[in-house]
Amino acid sequence: MVTIHVMRDEGADPSVPLPCYETAGAAGADLRADLPGRGELVLAPGARALVPTGLRVEIPAGYEVQIRPRSGLALKHGITLVNAPGTIDSDYRGPLGVIVMNAGTDAFVLTHGDRIAQMVVAPVIHAEFAEVAALGDTERGAGGFGSTGRG
Repeated sequence: MVTIHVMRDEGADPSVPLPCYETAGAAGADLRADLPGRGELVLAPGARALVPTGLRVEIPAGYEVQIRPRSGLALKHGITLVNAPGTIDSDYRGPLGVIVMNAGTDAFVLTHGDRIAQMVVAPVIHAEFAEVAALGDTERGAGGFGSTGRG
């Protein structure tokens, strides 16, 4: 079990729940909006906004937190995250905000306390990068987008 220390920002609403797993089998813990004025945010089609959570996190070295869209919001309303998955590094201590985008056709009203994204804790492996004169051959080679079949 990995422990993520969570602190509320000054002025954050203490009634907004901390990130939590909604079911025993959930991979992601839901994050909620902590909107200034405890109101709402209207996202027009195509619009994006940085939605505050009112939280800061301390992630243990060797881990990251990935911020991912919620599938229900994506399917029902076209709400997604522009940089999905977003990464929170273990050495970041600033405010946790979520870049939310309305890819749908209708305006979407985000209300204070709404679940807006999910956090997945993942291990980080650092690699060494070594410059070489040539790369090994594979069957695929340099074939790019769509080179292995339809789509």
